[in-house]
Amino acid sequence: MKKHYALSLFLASIIIIAFAAGSGSTSDLPAPPAIGTTIEDFKLPDINGAEHSLKSLAGKHGAVLIFISVQCPVSNGYNERMEKLAEDYQARGINLIGINSNVTEPISAVKTHAADKHFTFTVLKDDGNKIADRLGATRTPEAYVIDNGGKLVYHGRIDNSQNTANITSNDLRDALDELLSGKAISKTGGAAFGCSIKRAS
Repeated sequence: MKKHYALSLFLASIIIIAFAAGSGSTSDLPAPPAIGTTIEDFKLPDINGAEHSLKSLAGKHGAVLIFISVQCPVSNGYNERMEKLAEDYQARGINLIGINSNVTEPISAVKTHAADKHFTFTVLKDDGNKIADRLGATRTPEAYVIDNGGKLVYHGRIDNSQNTANITSNDLRDALDELLSGKAISKTGGAAFGCSIKRAS
C-alpha cells in the first residue's frame, strides 16, 4: 500500500513539474512580425496612469520601442545608453518609448525606477504582456524600430555587448541613421539578449 501511494505521489509530482516547465515556455508565443509589417496602433498607460497611443508618442520620423525591466541586470546595464539614444534621436524626429511587460514588476516599481534612472523618455506599462505577445518580444532589452508609416524596419538588440568596452556593432543606431538618411536598412536585426520577460500565466 505504501509503495502504491509513493508511486502515485511520484507520478503526480512529475506531471506537476512537467506542466510548470511548459507553462513558462516562449514557444507558445506568436512569431515576431516580419520586417516590413505594419504595426497596428495600440494604447498603454504610462507610469502615472495616463493612457497613450503609439501614434501619439511617435516622432515625425518614427519610434523606437524598447522592452525594459526594473530588476534585470542586462536591461539596467543599458539604462544610460537608452537615455542617450532618446536624447540623440528625439532631436532628429524619432522618439524612444520604453515598455515594461514584466508581471513581477508593478507600475509603482516601474515609476520609481524611471525616476531613479532619470529617464526623459516615456515608459509604458504593458499589464498582461499583451503588446509583448503581439510583437513576440521575449527579452529585456529588446528593440523595435517603426518608421513614420507604421512599418517595422528593425527588430533586435541595441548593440552587441552589455560591456561598453566590447561594443563593435551599434546595430540600433546604425538602423536609425540609415532610416533618417532615407537608405535601406542594411541590418534589420540581431538577436536580442538579456533577461526573459516575466509573463502573466
